Amino acid sequence: MPIRHVLLALLVVAIWGFNFVVIKLSVEALPPILAAALRFAAAAFPAVLFVRPPKAPFWLVVGYGLAFGFALYGFLNLSIAWGMSAGLSSLVLQTQAFFTMALAFVMLGERPTRFQVIGALVAFAGIGVIAVERMAATALLPLGMTLLAALSWGLANVLTKKAGRVNALAFTVWGALVVPLPLLGLSLFIEGPEVIWAALSEFSWSDAGLIAFLAYPATLLGGAIWSWLLGRHPTTVVAPFTLLVPITGLLSGYLVLGEVITPIEIGGALLVIAGLVVTVLRRPPQAIPPAA
Repeated sequence: MPIRHVLLALLVVAIWGFNFVVIKLSVEALPPILAAALRFAAAAFPAVLFVRPPKAPFWLVVGYGLAFGFALYGFLNLSIAWGMSAGLSSLVLQTQAFFTMALAFVMLGERPTRFQVIGALVAFAGIGVIAVERMAATALLPLGMTLLAALSWGLANVLTKKAGRVNALAFTVWGALVVPLPLLGLSLFIEGPEVIWAALSEFSWSDAGLIAFLAYPATLLGGAIWSWLLGRHPTTVVAPFTLLVPITGLLSGYLVLGEVITPIEIGGALLVIAGLVVTVLRRPPQAIPPAA
């Protein structure tokens, strides 16, 4: 992977790590499913009026939107609202890399190399170290919902890869267009019209700022860069970069929310970095197609 592509992946990692802090703040200020619906409504409009539909099958765009928007953030927002910390959420969600590898093998026939498997196991060990350190403070239901969010992200990664080298921004914007109405329907069912109306009637500039960050840097910019990278490199090379998200997520949680990082968590983070290095660098040169 060229260094400029590595730097783009690291930019997405930084944005998505801080994203968990903003999600935490948004679900404290707004009903969690409504917050997700507003996020994707802002991501889709007005951009959809200026961005042409991607040259990809309609079912792939819809499937990506439902997997990445409706399922991922429906599960994730509820899990954070129901007790998962921002830092631990950023950690557990990275099991998506392993769901991605498994789904890519089943749906795309991509076989991970031996070093990719070893690197994934090392990084997963690091995730396990941090998770065990923090598990005592986490209920089982929110943890399970975060794992379902990770599975949804893995499916979104594979659908993005299946779409190929489409316009990444168009794929992200039109995928986001699919999401608001299903999330709003789920919000009406779970949170109720009275709660929704009360939240909207008290909607503030600070709420708007939270939604704007979630919609633009975290969803459009991050999603577009990620889709662009997946269209140019094997899924098993791109997906492991998100194993660095817990590091930026834990650091952001500490700096903004006061969530404590222990020496054991630092050790786990170092294992994550080691696993990523093995996964990305120790591979056959021909495994990555030339960049366009």
